[in-house]
Amino acid sequence: MERDYPLEKVRNFGIIAHIDAGKTTTTERVLFYTGVKHKIGEVHKGETTTDWMEQERERGITITSAAVTCFWTPTYASDDKTKKHRFNIIDTPGHIDFTVEVKRSLRVLDGAVVVFDGVAGVEPQSETNWRYADEAKVPRVCFINKLDRTGASFEHSYATILDRLSKKAVRVQIPIGLEEKFKGVIDVLRMKAYYFEGDMGNKVIEKDLDSLPENLKADAKKYHSELVEKIVETDDVMMTEYLEGMIPNMDILKKTLRKAVITNEIFPVFAGSALKNKGVQLILDAVIDYLPAPTDIAAISGIDPNNDDAIIARHASDTEPFSALAFKVATDPFVGQLIFFRVYSGTLTAGSYVYNPRTRNKERIGRILRMHANDREEVKQVFAGEIAAAVGLKDTITSDTICDENSPIILDRIIFPEPVISLRIEPKTKADQEKMGMALNRLAQEDPTFKVSTDQETGETIIAGMGELHLEIIVDRMKREFTVEANVGKPQVAYRETINGRAEAEGKYIKQSGGRGNYGHVKIKVKPMEVLTKEELEDLPKNTKRSPGFEFVNTIKGGVIPQEYIAPCEKGFKEGLDRGVLAGFKMVNVSVELWDGSYHEVDSNEMAFKIASSMAVQDACRRANPVILEPMMKVEVVTPDKFMGDVTGNLSSKRALIEGMEDRGMNKVIKAIVPLSEMFGYMTGLRSMTEGRASFTMEFFRYDIVPNNVAETIISSRK
Repeated sequence: MERDYPLEKVRNFGIIAHIDAGKTTTTERVLFYTGVKHKIGEVHKGETTTDWMEQERERGITITSAAVTCFWTPTYASDDKTKKHRFNIIDTPGHIDFTVEVKRSLRVLDGAVVVFDGVAGVEPQSETNWRYADEAKVPRVCFINKLDRTGASFEHSYATILDRLSKKAVRVQIPIGLEEKFKGVIDVLRMKAYYFEGDMGNKVIEKDLDSLPENLKADAKKYHSELVEKIVETDDVMMTEYLEGMIPNMDILKKTLRKAVITNEIFPVFAGSALKNKGVQLILDAVIDYLPAPTDIAAISGIDPNNDDAIIARHASDTEPFSALAFKVATDPFVGQLIFFRVYSGTLTAGSYVYNPRTRNKERIGRILRMHANDREEVKQVFAGEIAAAVGLKDTITSDTICDENSPIILDRIIFPEPVISLRIEPKTKADQEKMGMALNRLAQEDPTFKVSTDQETGETIIAGMGELHLEIIVDRMKREFTVEANVGKPQVAYRETINGRAEAEGKYIKQSGGRGNYGHVKIKVKPMEVLTKEELEDLPKNTKRSPGFEFVNTIKGGVIPQEYIAPCEKGFKEGLDRGVLAGFKMVNVSVELWDGSYHEVDSNEMAFKIASSMAVQDACRRANPVILEPMMKVEVVTPDKFMGDVTGNLSSKRALIEGMEDRGMNKVIKAIVPLSEMFGYMTGLRSMTEGRASFTMEFFRYDIVPNNVAETIISSRK
């Protein structure tokens, strides 16, 4: 099977923005103009292609990223079929709770169209998404949308891009009129005016600037010279010629602008209104003209699984060995588990085997699908630079590499933020219990920021995610897709206990009542467990056993306790430490030395020694200055400068230890260590404190001793 489009005519790009800037509406227009859809679906009517989940249509927001394939010929060459290009588009969510979708989509895309609201300009999530795009070094084209809205201002929105995101943004278009008088756009590079007429604005009419008012003509001239200057600045030779008075021709300007966009030196800004069908086709032209094809991107590098120090490069070519990155797992009601992947090099045929370096196993690709949101088209083969979905991969998860077994490679994994909020969840009925386990497992496979765990102490199931809306959607999806009804509890903190001193104790369990009795007697010493280096751990004495949080030292001499009772003693110590002496939390980092005891020829047995050991360790820990430990989180808050004082003051009130502050672009970054118990509901408070412009990430750091006043509250709440 031959490739239907040459690689240089393929564009993989995403549409990213803050919630409600009009991403999905823009995508719908793109699908209509490219001929994939014969009718435009609207978000407010719940009939869009890419928002296909019930929850998305009800709430009018995007939750998962949807992939769509379509084709486009530039408007300036609409009769020339050789100019037809293939687009793989991903429409991503804008809500902070679903930020994982943006992060993983940007990893596999070559370019992005960033949509801004013409009234609000840059909004908080636009900043976060821009930061993700900077990390992934993705070239961007900006589209200021909604210029038909009351209060819309192209200049204000453009100013917020310069102020908050990047000084490298430059106008390529300006609007003709605003709000209800918004008629079309002026291309300040070509110096032409464009109007959108006919059915749903599908006819693009090009006109000269003569018919326009003088003030618009003057603006166009001013911005034209600004744009030309910005373009020639990126090329030394052109700069010299320009200063000598030579004006480059249009083709050279476009080529140089393309080069500058691909290297992230210029971010061109376009104008329009997707809802009113104005300006969308010219954005598609810009994608072809300025965003990179897979061949324009530097070769992707990975690690050789057999030699961690060897770096391998793979070019976007069909002749190189096959390598791809799985960036999303989705459950499809008709075909089961789908793995979305981006092919970086080589080709893949349905029915062939691929190698997964993480599991070191081969897996067979059953079918390959090209996705149109939730519709699918089956293909026999995919080539370098394409995005497709595979059926039949059982062990592949998000950010796994799949490659050719004979030339394996591990591509960089996608790093996802850790969950920041957790809840208890329990099934409503016995029938829901089995289904709930399966449902949670499936959902956790799909979403790397959603984690499921079991609380060892209470046996409850804990779900953790990126925010309250995230977990609410998860519970809702369980109900709808897996028909599981569940009760959700309040968030909890996992405390621990330990000892700060040394103590000795004796444990006796003697029951003799005629016939065979029970006799167990141990003498022990407890102390805090020492932190050892790697070398010391390897050279541990034979009589010492270590496991996480527990050390057992056996110094019994002369067989005062027979060898067969030593293992039951160790088990008894572990069981005794499972329930703490202050508030019943698990005890950690305790070293127990068994140094003496006695036994009875007839009455001693394993159970008696186990019970005696458990009693002894509880008794010893009570006397060894026990304390409660709490999880401390490493918190990083990114906030605009003007809210800095409010944020640091608020963190200090939460018992935070502020470690430092630094600048990041236009924002300030505050790094702090904060107790987890103080962080519940923090996102909501932070958003209201900073007009929704700050964001934070947190990850587990270590366990620390709780202050006395807090410890008393915890102990009294457990009684």
